[in-house]
Amino acid sequence: MSFDYRAYLKNNPLLQEELPLNKWVDLSDKEKEEYANDIFDLINTAYAPIGGNVNYKSAADVLGSEADADYEVINIDADPEPDALSAYKKQPAGNKLAAIGHDGSSEAKSKVINHYADLLKKSGYYLEVSGKLKDILLSKGAPVVTDPDVIKKVLKGKEIEMNDDGTYQRYLGGSLHTKTLLGNPI
Repeated sequence: MSFDYRAYLKNNPLLQEELPLNKWVDLSDKEKEEYANDIFDLINTAYAPIGGNVNYKSAADVLGSEADADYEVINIDADPEPDALSAYKKQPAGNKLAAIGHDGSSEAKSKVINHYADLLKKSGYYLEVSGKLKDILLSKGAPVVTDPDVIKKVLKGKEIEMNDDGTYQRYLGGSLHTKTLLGNPI
């Protein structure tokens, strides 16, 4: 049994349409299904240095536990495949940025981080964040939400404990995390 690369390219709808260069494109539900493995691989690459993303353990999660997420992808090089992605979920407080993905290249990392920073400056986008990503997004001017009432409204139904500095603690994947809310929730 051998892999027929030409047949793969011919039968791959996203590749047939060829992603435009340097433009964020929303994936349809059909494309999300067809590219679940690619979506997972990009997310897995991005989160590998911290042990993975707690919500994406396999490609099956793209259509399973994370099926309510929407995905934007961007192609930044000569091959027609997505090189970076942004995942978000529609929530009552707006679009919650849920995950990033990239192919490991510096350019793809930069594209998705800059895209996140731009989205967080718009009304209706927000992100729970910590660590290095928080520091990078803050340096790019992402607004910080510190009002406990707003944070509790955005995270309604989640058990959180507020800290004096406007951050909060909550359990994710069975571990306690300190988070900061960035963006402009509605």
